[in-house]
Amino acid sequence: MNKLLRPALAELIGTFILTFIGAGAIATSNASGIGTLGIALAHGLALMVIIYSLGSISGAHVNPAVTISLALTGKVEWDRAGVYLVAQLIGATAAAGLLAYIVGSNVGLGETTGSLTATDPFKTMVVEAFLTFFLVTAVYASGVLNRNGNLAGVAIGLVLTMDILMGGALTGASMNPARTIGPAIVTGNFGYIPWYIIGPIVGGGAAAFLYDRVLKGDEAVEDKSKKKK
Repeated sequence: MNKLLRPALAELIGTFILTFIGAGAIATSNASGIGTLGIALAHGLALMVIIYSLGSISGAHVNPAVTISLALTGKVEWDRAGVYLVAQLIGATAAAGLLAYIVGSNVGLGETTGSLTATDPFKTMVVEAFLTFFLVTAVYASGVLNRNGNLAGVAIGLVLTMDILMGGALTGASMNPARTIGPAIVTGNFGYIPWYIIGPIVGGGAAAFLYDRVLKGDEAVEDKSKKKK
């Protein structure tokens, strides 16, 4: 079996789960009355489950911004990153298609949009960049460098939850181009897509470079000094 087939399948399944649960929570929120807190928890819990169930296979990126950020800092090979990106987009689109079949596309399919999306694209990109910065910082610390051991899934899932609690009303708090593109493909609404690609990639890349080049280095120096003592 191709060495990339298993991790690619894991990324497809993981992104499917995140989109189906997250977008589904938004699409049915009027009927369920779960509100922003419920939507945030749906995304955070889904990501937590994905990390613990599929992380050992692919790293559980389930997000092009995470994959690109790790590739930019040399933590993932670019050929693997390309395969992951395709798998993530397929997974998100398939999940949105299933949601459209189940609940109908007239409910919006959980698009990641908010009050700033149509009125201020630049602010939308800024919010998405900073929210993704926080998310990738957690991914780098907990997922890449394993600073939190078995609690990595909890840490990363809670960052996603807190980001949605803050930014959900403003931009939909996507932080994930695949999560945005999947529902957009099914609904045919592409007008807002660029802001949700540029913002997360810029914010995620900045977080990865900062952690890899600055924060990780300081910790490495401290570790060496402790050993000398």
